[in-house]
Amino acid sequence: MKKQAPGRVIVTGGGSGLGAAIVEVILDAGGTPFVFDRDISNVSGAKALQVDVSDRDAVEGAVKEAAEILGGLDGVVTAAGIDRCGKLGDVPAEDWEKVISVNLLGTVSVVRAALPYLKESRGRAITIASTLGLRAFPDATAYCASKFGVIGFSRALAAETGGVIGVTTIIPGGMKTHFFDERDDQYKPQDDSKLNDPVNVAHAVVFALSQPIGSEVRELLICPAEEGSWP
Repeated sequence: MKKQAPGRVIVTGGGSGLGAAIVEVILDAGGTPFVFDRDISNVSGAKALQVDVSDRDAVEGAVKEAAEILGGLDGVVTAAGIDRCGKLGDVPAEDWEKVISVNLLGTVSVVRAALPYLKESRGRAITIASTLGLRAFPDATAYCASKFGVIGFSRALAAETGGVIGVTTIIPGGMKTHFFDERDDQYKPQDDSKLNDPVNVAHAVVFALSQPIGSEVRELLICPAEEGSWP
């Protein structure tokens, strides 16, 4: 069975970092990405909508609009994500809960809204987790909770929708993006040379999107060879 082109794909967080890399690789592979991001000022080569994925109503409206513009959907990639580092008692509750709202509930909202279109096209949902969805670090309770949740959600969704849509979880290690910029110095990577190029992860996303119907890649872990977060 031949691999297929990525098709019409919503990419959340597609305005920067991993999401932007995914958009570029989808374009290179002949697909049609559609970006959802809070900041779409730097998006070029793809249609885009300004969306906060933690706003479920906004997500539902945006998915409907994107599907109407594209004439359907073949995939969604949930690359939008944030972090708030610190001990549980030191991170304001609103900030802690925002991480869950964006990383976990945002993922769920996008996939739920896209389900009717993905079922029609036998499309794919690609969720983005993290190596911190497999192991726990101190001062990362919000991020770990959200990414452990993404993995659990994705595995259950795959069991629920087997033979109807494809579900793949991408589990990246640390990447060279601006994700770490707003962290206090103690929570920033000490050696950027041991971080992965997000383009490498983006190629894994497109590999999953391009699988023939009936062939499933359930999980892919992609990390730099010398990064310490795995195993």
